[in-house]
Amino acid sequence: MAEEEREKEKERELSKEEEMAPWEQHSTVISIPRFDYNAPSSLLQHSHSGFLITCPIKREKSATKEAISLLAKYVQCFNRCSSEEEAVSKRRKLSEQNTDGEEATANSGDAHDDVQEGPPLPPAKVNAEGDTSPLLSLVKLTKSGLLLFTFPKNTSPDVVDTVSKIMHSMESGSCGSPLWCHRIFPIQATCSLNEKELHEVVSKLVLQYLNNNQKLARPIKFAVGYNRRGVETELNTSKEASNAIVLLDRDKCFEIVASAVTGVVSDSVVDLKSPELAVLIELLPLSGVPKESLVVAVSVLPRNVVSVKPRLCIKALVSDTKTKGKKN
Repeated sequence: MAEEEREKEKERELSKEEEMAPWEQHSTVISIPRFDYNAPSSLLQHSHSGFLITCPIKREKSATKEAISLLAKYVQCFNRCSSEEEAVSKRRKLSEQNTDGEEATANSGDAHDDVQEGPPLPPAKVNAEGDTSPLLSLVKLTKSGLLLFTFPKNTSPDVVDTVSKIMHSMESGSCGSPLWCHRIFPIQATCSLNEKELHEVVSKLVLQYLNNNQKLARPIKFAVGYNRRGVETELNTSKEASNAIVLLDRDKCFEIVASAVTGVVSDSVVDLKSPELAVLIELLPLSGVPKESLVVAVSVLPRNVVSVKPRLCIKALVSDTKTKGKKN
């Protein structure tokens, strides 16, 4: 009888665990870092690399925890941060248990609230060789359904390789399908949305891509994608931002990017169906900066990490057939 009671108790615990909200399931393991409120101004002044992640609206907390867990396998700073913050979380729970006489429950809160409540990410540490390990910052955005992590300026890890490895692990089945992170866009560089800076950044990244892939067939086929995320609608209502609207024009952006590509490799042609390389431009809706101060993320990507239908974009981590039944 005692054995049967224990089995029933285990079943009840498992059932209770399955009913927990995704945010609650993660909350005792990974603490959400605070936003880095200095990051937006730094993005206005310097180029940064990082990751832009899409997720369901009002599921930013769950997606943040999932993203940290996912990136931890490939980004050194998250390996350190997740273990340190897990230790901090355990110490906090033990302290509360000693004070209150019972184990503290996880702060389930409102799963729809995307305010960051955890401790800030710890500062970068210096290893034995004197090198400082990279540290990702969580940047606050004005749009829901988006997460932005950036590395410090002058830090250039291979973000494309990181995303490529994540995609491969999903496709091979070695890693479980994410619930909340839909797409991870690897940001190779950022710049202000003006003709000169955009041209320079695209030229630099295309040259870098060609140096790393010298056996590309000629002429080189390329395509350009530009995601404005509805910012142009907001700017249309702002008189101060009238000059910035011109720079948001899709055709103007394509013209600048195409000019940069052909300037680096003359024998290149536009091919929207099967490009050898894709130049993707993502407008970053940064919080805490003037509306007319527009910053874009730029990447030159191989065709294995992009999809061309129904539009040119980074591949989804999970196929559409698997996400149709999911609730946002």
